[in-house]
Amino acid sequence: MSVRVRYAPSPTGHLHIGNARTALFNYLFARSQGGKFIVRIEDTDAARNVDTGIDDQLSYLKWLGIDWDESIDKDGGYGPYQQMHRLETYQEFAQKLLDAGVAYKCYCSSEELEAERAWMKEQGYEKLHYSRKCLHEPDQDKPYALRFKVPDDTTYTFHDIVKGKVQFQSEDVGDWVIMKRNNVPTYNFAAAVDDALMKITHVLRGEDHITNTPKQLMVMDALGFERPTYGHMTLIVNENQKKLSKRDESIIQFIEQYHDLGFLPEAMFDFIALLGFSPNTKEEILSKQELIDWFDPDRLSTSPATFDQDKLHYINNRYIKALDDESLKALLLPFLNEAGIGKGEDDAWFDSLIAVFKDRLSYGKQIVELYHDFFKESFSVSGEALEFVKQDGVKPLLSTLRDKLASTEDLDADTIKSLIKESGKATGMKGKMLFMPTRIAVSGSMHGPDLPQMMNLLGKAKLLARLDETLSKL
Repeated sequence: MSVRVRYAPSPTGHLHIGNARTALFNYLFARSQGGKFIVRIEDTDAARNVDTGIDDQLSYLKWLGIDWDESIDKDGGYGPYQQMHRLETYQEFAQKLLDAGVAYKCYCSSEELEAERAWMKEQGYEKLHYSRKCLHEPDQDKPYALRFKVPDDTTYTFHDIVKGKVQFQSEDVGDWVIMKRNNVPTYNFAAAVDDALMKITHVLRGEDHITNTPKQLMVMDALGFERPTYGHMTLIVNENQKKLSKRDESIIQFIEQYHDLGFLPEAMFDFIALLGFSPNTKEEILSKQELIDWFDPDRLSTSPATFDQDKLHYINNRYIKALDDESLKALLLPFLNEAGIGKGEDDAWFDSLIAVFKDRLSYGKQIVELYHDFFKESFSVSGEALEFVKQDGVKPLLSTLRDKLASTEDLDADTIKSLIKESGKATGMKGKMLFMPTRIAVSGSMHGPDLPQMMNLLGKAKLLARLDETLSKL
């Protein structure tokens, strides 16, 4: 049987990193097996839907490099692919369950249900399940929901790709609502019907969905549908091993934010693919095709996946370094322009600026931070850096370099490099004792980007002013 998998987002907000991983793993599995990847929109929770929710989901999946075979914009013969357009289908199958005595009408109001639950709590009931008081009620002329009559003394067993054998007892699940009073299905009923009718063969999703599985199996079994194979991926946790919460502000969690910060989609695809999946290789820089070729659901992790921000920055830095000059410039110029950096400068100046920081960038927008850090107006030399330039021979070196820079008309990176070497030769300074004091004297830092290129970008006036400031402390 050909593999058919689905990613089924609710249009309730932006594409979250956890949902992106679910989509990506399903995509990789489908592509690795020569199967179909379906995007189905689960929009029955109207109160939580946002106007741009569907567009946000689809546009940022595309940005990541995830395409699909079937969805609302690509009919593969199993549509509609949006649940609110499938209401008649759910009503048809709900009626089948009602006719078979597997479902029943529940006339209880929300107030009555809340009161019953509160009473059960007071009485010390261990399980706060619905009392079934409407199970044998005659038909009434008032609104009703449909409840699934959970079988007694039944064990639901399935093999999970990640977790192995999983079992649930029917006694742990109360009679649950499959159709609300407004004739809109609940999540578990609609998902089960859709997975069956769309011939989904494998359901890969986060482990927070595992408790939904028995309800979906109940529906499939009652309707005579073939069960798909399930795989529940472990949680993504932060660096403190706490479950990744949307309220955790220490981690950027939405794909749109990474896009806006200038992360590269290929790097994000690579990083997310490694959140809970271990390919049979030690290499971490893997292309989309390589990840497809390596993907094996048997290698999905059984331990929580740690969202390692340093690893993400490392991977994105590697992808940035691999960009050609034009692509890198296209990535960085919008951030520089927005920050007002380089107004009036020519292309050569921007090329030099980008060359200076290319190897240090973890993401595109960081170039603004790096620029301001190294080219800030306020300048001082202090601490360990100051102690370093107080060593013997440094003051003559810097004085000589200052005079050479002041007397040279046209400065560029190559000329500056030559003047540094000439100054070292004239004062007997070389190696670390030549370049480190020079770097400190013009940047205030003991480490940084390519020295001649950085000095060229600073400009003659600023170089002389900084050298004078440093010399005044020696």
